[in-house]
Amino acid sequence: MTTAIQDVPLKTIDGQAASLGDYSGKVLLVVNVASKCGLTPQYEGLEKLYERYRDRGFEVLGFPANDFREQEPGSDAEIQSFCTTNFGVKFPMFSKITVTGADKHPLYDALTRAAPKAQAKPGEDFRARLKGFGIDTAPEPEVLWNFEKFLVNREGKVVGRFAPDVAPDDALVVQAVESELG
Repeated sequence: MTTAIQDVPLKTIDGQAASLGDYSGKVLLVVNVASKCGLTPQYEGLEKLYERYRDRGFEVLGFPANDFREQEPGSDAEIQSFCTTNFGVKFPMFSKITVTGADKHPLYDALTRAAPKAQAKPGEDFRARLKGFGIDTAPEPEVLWNFEKFLVNREGKVVGRFAPDVAPDDALVVQAVESELG
């Protein structure tokens, strides 16, 4: 039996119909990504995490979004080429969506409702850092910025959410992934 989040219709970056249900029984790290962001180098860490754990039933799922200062302006084909050429991305990528605001994709509506607050690194406040740059952010549960990460367990339940500046190789993420993989 699938969960509601697993039934949300999606489209892969090459236009194929999909859903999180296609990954049923796997641990998922769902990430909104962008190619012109200061956090874009996280693609490398995401790929390494994917390579490290995929044989144990782990998937990283990338969702390009242009919600934050137009840092993902490209077409799906341009995004796919950028990710492959610059970071060797092999994890599944999906068609560009909206992750915040009135036009938020149903997947991100479900993710943010299931996990309304992102876990930050101890002593870090990414929201305050953004405000220091003069960037106003929407209040929680909205996604704060590019590269926010949601951890979904094998049963399709959201079990974690990590702030954008928590890198894929940070102990917070790695320990949570390992815990879910068992």
